[in-house]
Amino acid sequence: MKQSFYDLSYSDLEAIINQNNLNPSVSAILFNWHYKKKETTQWRDKISKLALAFLEKSFDFSLPEIDRVYESKKDRAVKFLFKLKDNHKVETVLIPFNNKYSICLSSQVGCAMNCSFCFTGEQGLKRNLTTNEIVGQFLQAWRWLATNRPGEERIINIVFMGQGEPLHNFDAVKKACEIFLSQHGTSVGVQKITISTAGYIPGLKRWSQEIPGVNLALSLHSPFEEKRNELIPINKKYPLDEVLAYIDKIPLNKKQFITYEYLLIKDFNDSPNDAEQLGMLLAGKSAYINLIPFNPYPGSHYKRPSLDKVEKFKEVLDTFKIPTLIRSAKGDDVLAACGQLNSNN
Repeated sequence: MKQSFYDLSYSDLEAIINQNNLNPSVSAILFNWHYKKKETTQWRDKISKLALAFLEKSFDFSLPEIDRVYESKKDRAVKFLFKLKDNHKVETVLIPFNNKYSICLSSQVGCAMNCSFCFTGEQGLKRNLTTNEIVGQFLQAWRWLATNRPGEERIINIVFMGQGEPLHNFDAVKKACEIFLSQHGTSVGVQKITISTAGYIPGLKRWSQEIPGVNLALSLHSPFEEKRNELIPINKKYPLDEVLAYIDKIPLNKKQFITYEYLLIKDFNDSPNDAEQLGMLLAGKSAYINLIPFNPYPGSHYKRPSLDKVEKFKEVLDTFKIPTLIRSAKGDDVLAACGQLNSNN
């Protein structure tokens, strides 16, 4: 079986090229065409026939297939349903801002975390995505923009906030980040990548040594153990105080923050007391808070609080001088907003 080219970091490819006594320039040529120019055919004219024969015999250059595309009429967000080789499907979202895009990547088919506020959790975990399936989401979304919105193919932020718990699939996510960060690859800036976690401690233990500099976002959602246990069941195994202790050990670069995601649910975790306790918990940390009003999905029993309630929650946090942003829902009319992804739907 051929190995996917998109599973390889630049150093992986260099090693293979050297082992097979091919011209060292082949590695740079392939990465330049596939990741910088995002062109999949013209590179074949730039290398020797010997190298081309080896590559075509050894590597699979296919990408995940775009099965369906959903375009938001409200804000131009785009949701892709990708079909994988084993017929599993996964969703990816392009989030527009100022004529640029952030891309929300999935890391698993489904998710094992079973968070009660998340549509993905209802799927259960089918399997981890491979590095090529993660990288492929980015490349296919870029190509779709180039074809359907020419001149707008600027994806400058990558967030691992789609389907799955990224740190539960650490190795593939780490390798994807290496490819995105490589100066030979897409050359995304280290602080333009954010990995979100529900608090999976085995992954956090590896973070400092293996992916330093990449931004981390914690799905916090409540400072109270009982409420967080309901929202994020793995909190019972990896309690919030232990999760925060590991996060506090992560070395931060200058001007780098940890983002704490807080989903606001009507009459559950949106009271002034919830805000007060959250502020006390994060006061003094290099913290940035994203407030996310709950996005309903089919069958959800939680409800979104009023904007007035959300703004009052923020006012309490402002007294703790923690930078706080109310995140507006993008693509919720096509179930593309935070917590709404479900490739079985």
